[in-house]
Amino acid sequence: MRHQGTAKLDKRTKDLVKRLGPDDVAIIDHVDMDRVSAESLLATDVEVVVNAARSISGAYPNVGPLLLARGGVTLIDDVGREVFDNIAEGDQIEVVGDEVLKEGLVCAEGKRLSVSEIEEKMEAAKSGLGEQLDRFARNTIEYLEKEKSILIDETWVPDTQVEIYGRQVLVVVRGYDFKQDLDALKPYVREMRPVLIGVDGGADAIIEAGFAPDIIVGDMDSVSDDALKCGAQLIVHSYEDGRAPGMARLEALGLEGTPWPLTATSEDLALLLAWESGADLIVAVGTHANLVEYLDKGRKGMASSFLVRLKVGPKLVDAKGVNKLYRASVGPSYLILIVAAALVVVTAVVLISPVARSFIELIVLRIRASFSI
Repeated sequence: MRHQGTAKLDKRTKDLVKRLGPDDVAIIDHVDMDRVSAESLLATDVEVVVNAARSISGAYPNVGPLLLARGGVTLIDDVGREVFDNIAEGDQIEVVGDEVLKEGLVCAEGKRLSVSEIEEKMEAAKSGLGEQLDRFARNTIEYLEKEKSILIDETWVPDTQVEIYGRQVLVVVRGYDFKQDLDALKPYVREMRPVLIGVDGGADAIIEAGFAPDIIVGDMDSVSDDALKCGAQLIVHSYEDGRAPGMARLEALGLEGTPWPLTATSEDLALLLAWESGADLIVAVGTHANLVEYLDKGRKGMASSFLVRLKVGPKLVDAKGVNKLYRASVGPSYLILIVAAALVVVTAVVLISPVARSFIELIVLRIRASFSI
């Protein structure tokens, strides 16, 4: 098969998808492509993805490559990082078989992955999942001692511009099924009006759902400029030594942010912010909850997340999969009942009301006169 298009390159898939279109060829460097990244690529309608790294290394059964292949995307795998030296942004390139060509010359070569090949690789990767679990558990235990203050002590949190005490809080993370779950929660948001906290790109998800985030928490690396400028309070996840890379981006945009140094993930910070600020209930959408999801995020352990969930557990409702819990539907029998009920009401009005009877009789007379009956 032969594909032509404009080369778009980025070693960070989440940055590339922001400028990717259906006529482009995506060139990435993404070991063990995760599900969220694959879904983001599919949403751009791109037809060809060239990966400098191995899309599935065998460390664990990551589902990202399978989603791309099943979605009709041509995936050329493991072409080597030299592709970033041989191809520049905007170059017109061609993908023929396993090769990537520019001006007729081969500048990269990999392996075109089919659905069956990816499924075989995923099956083989399952055998190593036990080893990954052992490593994950050991790293978690190792850091639990260092991070136990999150659970035991009262954690300092920044002051918030919006009142959280006594209110419900909805925390949105761009995780698995976040769009579907957030869509299912729209009636809840409209009725209960919870405080809306977006974790990095979760702020964009809130805006796409038709709402406005009250607070944005995170590294500020995967949230759009428009979301940052929407008027939400910006809380920047920073290192314990005070460094906050996300602050540089806010300063470049002329925005102010509050740094928050804490050894935890950005979604942990959002949950802690709601808890320590006295939220009545915390509803989480898209948060990470199992081994594969944490491995997808490149996490080697989950000490902070484990401790945070222990702490906020009494008030935490995880909305993962809520869109699959119940789907309302109206069957034919219900429609027949509704129509029958309406006819009963109309008949009752006609029988009871003299005016209605006279009106019906007038219509009948006009019809008979028109047809000389």
